[in-house]
Amino acid sequence: VRSGGRVGVGGWLQLMILLVLPGLALRGLPGAWWIGPGAIAVFSAITYGMYSYDKRQAIAAGWRVPESSLHLAELLGGWPGAFLAQRRLRHKCSKVSYQFAFWCIVGLFQLISTDFILEHRLSAWAKDYVEHFVAR
Repeated sequence: VRSGGRVGVGGWLQLMILLVLPGLALRGLPGAWWIGPGAIAVFSAITYGMYSYDKRQAIAAGWRVPESSLHLAELLGGWPGAFLAQRRLRHKCSKVSYQFAFWCIVGLFQLISTDFILEHRLSAWAKDYVEHFVAR
């Protein structure tokens, strides 16, 4: 699919910044220095391909990839590929409800990465909060 979109320096910079926390979190896992980035690259490539296929189908008025499938691919680690596809293919970038779900997934990755870097202090705090205030 050729849409003529460009990621641009700002888009690449934004992606690199978004990858800092997951990258730091992966440093602490044994063997993750090659498994983590490899898995992210594979899922990103698959997700990019799904976006590309969906874009072609949208142009041809054919069968589309369900948004839930695209979001699942993003959730499995393909969000960097989705980020690039949205900019390069100009696909799924203007639908507000889709973008909201996409950025929630990216935010979830950032939150989980931060929690891992902080040795699970955020999740421990959340557990204590729930036990203290909600379980009353």
